[in-house]
Amino acid sequence: KGIERTTGKRMDEVVMETLDLPAERFAAISGPNLSKQIADREPAATVVGCADIDNARKIATACTTDYFRAFVTRDVIGLEMCGSLKNVVALAVGMARGAGYGENTAAMIETRGLAELTALGEVAGADPKTFAGLAGVGDLIATCGSPLSRNYTFGSNLGKGLSVEEATKVSNGVAEGVPTTDAVVALGKQYGVPTPLATAMSHVLDDGISCAQMLSELFGEGITEE
Repeated sequence: KGIERTTGKRMDEVVMETLDLPAERFAAISGPNLSKQIADREPAATVVGCADIDNARKIATACTTDYFRAFVTRDVIGLEMCGSLKNVVALAVGMARGAGYGENTAAMIETRGLAELTALGEVAGADPKTFAGLAGVGDLIATCGSPLSRNYTFGSNLGKGLSVEEATKVSNGVAEGVPTTDAVVALGKQYGVPTPLATAMSHVLDDGISCAQMLSELFGEGITEE
């Protein structure tokens, strides 16, 4: 998952280019899939995306069990963008939680973040409906609400007052949202889509602004339509 920092390419683009694969030979899987809970065989679902829907069904059939259900889609772009960009939102939600803010603040960040990612995905060629499904809002809920999420935990440590360097040292694994944040800002500039949440989080990561300052930037100025 993720956006290649030097090019802004999604992983489907990177893989197909590197391996010289046609689109129908590439498939991506994404959803609300915290690995530990899947390993514990708790009921869960995912989405398999492939330009060839029959190939998506073959993969979905291969990984479906009595506790793990796979759905299919042709929208590889949306699936890839959901899986990458939601990590930025998880950083912000984790930071707000770590700073002591409650459900209202978390819900506000998640909802505005989802709107931001959907707008960005749509101009990149994704189906906006993908962002309302398992790979979008489903994964967002799981990632933004669990200490099992590395991105949420990284953000939480920032909210508690740790620096980026300190949060990196105590992290268990890679928080993908950290390098993805600047990539989202760059994509927003490329497509002419406002990215207030990603921009605010980039100021957290690059300039060390506080959670309160991040939220102030997210709110912006003036009254606007939702």
